[in-house]
Amino acid sequence: MRLLVVEDEPHLLSSLAEALREDGYAVDAASDGEDGLAKAMMWDYNAIVLDVMMPVMDGFQVLERLRLHKKTPILMLTARHGTKDRVRGLDGGADDYLAKPYELPELLARIRALIRRSTGHAAAIVTIGDVSVDTVGHTVTKGGEPVTLTAREIALIEYLALHRGRVITRERLYEQLFDENESSLSNLLDVYVSNVRRKLGHDLIVTRRGLGYAIE
Repeated sequence: MRLLVVEDEPHLLSSLAEALREDGYAVDAASDGEDGLAKAMMWDYNAIVLDVMMPVMDGFQVLERLRLHKKTPILMLTARHGTKDRVRGLDGGADDYLAKPYELPELLARIRALIRRSTGHAAAIVTIGDVSVDTVGHTVTKGGEPVTLTAREIALIEYLALHRGRVITRERLYEQLFDENESSLSNLLDVYVSNVRRKLGHDLIVTRRGLGYAIE
């Protein structure tokens, strides 16, 4: 899952991006609204964490311009606690709103909920045959037994499970699994697909030659 964090405070931007990466996400970062809008228009993110108070272009302006073109789930962050600002953000197209200071577990839970709703899965657990994918705990079981997967392997299986029945192109998977600092020319995707098949069953991920991968 690939996220964009738009935050002008350097320490907060760095720490939040790192926390999200540790939770298994690929994360791009932007330190002002203008850069954030450019990246949001360029890439298809699973969700965007958007600060309100920023130089160059504030979060409300980014939200307004982005909503003319995209429906990417957006969680707005702000030090403002007034009802008027929350209403403005939600009415402007934000999907959720969280006031600073916030607790990291709540932020992560809200992001997971946004992603599940955007893919049409209200429940946290997706079941495919004898394989169960827990999108909250980021764990996978097969036949009721836990399976050890790397964070990137879990991200791969989660994304395909949440988009079950759809063929996902290699390019799309690269966009979702790797951030802007990683090369899309490597064979890492093939390695992760092979590892997941070895651990969860060869038929779980189907290859559609010339198209991409799918969980049927």
